[in-house]
Amino acid sequence: MEEKYFLKNKDNPESKNIDFYVKNGGYKAWESVLEGKSPDEVIGEVKKSGLRGRGGAGFPAGMKWSFVPKDSDRPKYLICNADESEPGTFKDRYIIEREPHMMLEGIAIASFAINCHQAYIYIRGEFVYGAKVLDEAIAEAEARGCLGKNIMGTGYDLDIAVHRGAGAYICGEETGQIESLEGKRGWPRLKPPFPAVVGVFNSPTVVNNVETLANLPLIFNRGADYFAGIGPNAKNTGPKLYCVSGHVKRPGLYEFPLGKNLNELIYEDCGGIRDGHELKAVIPGGSSVPVLRPEEIDVSMDYDSLAAIGSMLGSAGAIVMDDTTCLVDSLLNLEQFYAHESCGQCTPCREGTMWMVKILSRIEKGQGRMEDMDLLDDVAKNINFRTICPLGDAAAMPAMSFIDKFRDEFEEHIKQGGCPIQKDKSIKVPNADA
Repeated sequence: MEEKYFLKNKDNPESKNIDFYVKNGGYKAWESVLEGKSPDEVIGEVKKSGLRGRGGAGFPAGMKWSFVPKDSDRPKYLICNADESEPGTFKDRYIIEREPHMMLEGIAIASFAINCHQAYIYIRGEFVYGAKVLDEAIAEAEARGCLGKNIMGTGYDLDIAVHRGAGAYICGEETGQIESLEGKRGWPRLKPPFPAVVGVFNSPTVVNNVETLANLPLIFNRGADYFAGIGPNAKNTGPKLYCVSGHVKRPGLYEFPLGKNLNELIYEDCGGIRDGHELKAVIPGGSSVPVLRPEEIDVSMDYDSLAAIGSMLGSAGAIVMDDTTCLVDSLLNLEQFYAHESCGQCTPCREGTMWMVKILSRIEKGQGRMEDMDLLDDVAKNINFRTICPLGDAAAMPAMSFIDKFRDEFEEHIKQGGCPIQKDKSIKVPNADA
């Protein structure tokens, strides 16, 4: 796929304005849906396209919509999850700030498919500028008759409201987000019932990620077959945004078909590892997924290929680490984040994340014991899959994979009574004394 979809206007500051969007074919897909398709046909088309959720789980979007009961007498709601909080991830923020109408058009199409007349955008509290852009874009779309009452004269009504969160990682999880949207503490709910049946305000609700919804105009402008033909894998289709941060020459946001080879992404598109250093590790899908060693990165960046080698695509936020990286310190940094962001509802997560921080701090300070390795692994395993929501898993999986794949470095910390990398004068660690 040579032509870009998400990033085609990345150098044009007018891309966020409705005049620019409409001039370049914007809201044509929405118009075609309103005038020529039924909700069931829209769901069928999305199923045919193979679109999978871009928030991390990769669940088929059309199938998710089909779980909403048609015979319910409750109103239906759609929530756009714009609470992008996964470390190493910045794709949704680009869409929010630079292509808001692409996202709004997708929200409208999804809302029509589930017979929803009130949609919410739950945006991360720190995205102050993004919230402003969305408010302005919604006002523009309403003034044009693309949103609001009697849209395009069809009798269909849709109101979209922007709801700002307070910066909690846990509110990126769909049921925690629903609780927060209702004005309560963002504690995830036990499932079942699932949101499609009992969601926000005890009504059927679909929660979709920003990037997922922003793909919908492409599907209904170019057709499901066109979308399904993008990418090397029939089960992983469509364009995909990849975030690359860390020790590469050209970090940034990249767009390729879903299934881009990770080795090519790092060494060709991102220019490789910075001069004088070698690749040490890559976290391929945001900080919550298992880490990869250099010999494992010749892999397709899709849901199934990464799962087959024991990792995950997640948010497609690749974090690249070279040989100056202390992996004990890196894991400690991650676990401090998850311990801080734990909502405290589940004992394994609330207590276990703090225990991991204590163990890793001891190792990093040169006070570690060899039995700490098994203890850390045991704590992580007793968190994994034992909590209401995936935050516990997000903390446990990096710990288990770091220990499994880089155990020797952890043991060297313990043997040497401190970080062997910073003691090695041949490797210059930036700001080591800061």
